[in-house]
Amino acid sequence: MPSEPRPFTCGLDAALAVIGGKWKPLVLYHLAKGALRYGELRRAVGSVTHKVLIQQLKDLEADGVVKRVDYGEVPPRVDYSLTKFGQTLASALAPLCQWGTDHAREINRTVARRAARLGFG
Repeated sequence: MPSEPRPFTCGLDAALAVIGGKWKPLVLYHLAKGALRYGELRRAVGSVTHKVLIQQLKDLEADGVVKRVDYGEVPPRVDYSLTKFGQTLASALAPLCQWGTDHAREINRTVARRAARLGFG
């Protein structure tokens, strides 16, 4: 018997249930600019593996955030875009993106200190 979903502790907890993980916010960021084909999206996101990106896209589609359009052509042509719900989520992430841009130098120093502390630097 499936267990009842746990209640969210706050709005951020609810949002993280949808965008949790490293790649989903980046997918949202790039799709906020407009629809992309799979290959374009993979290049835009960066070093994500095919398997992980496909799973993240399936999750976002199942959650009603991303729309997938398969044109049934050979070679395959598949476009991804944000749903209206996904657009609201991407808009909510925009201030966080701006914060990262505004504080990139400090964040780089913080990440370098963390790496050195852990013996990776």
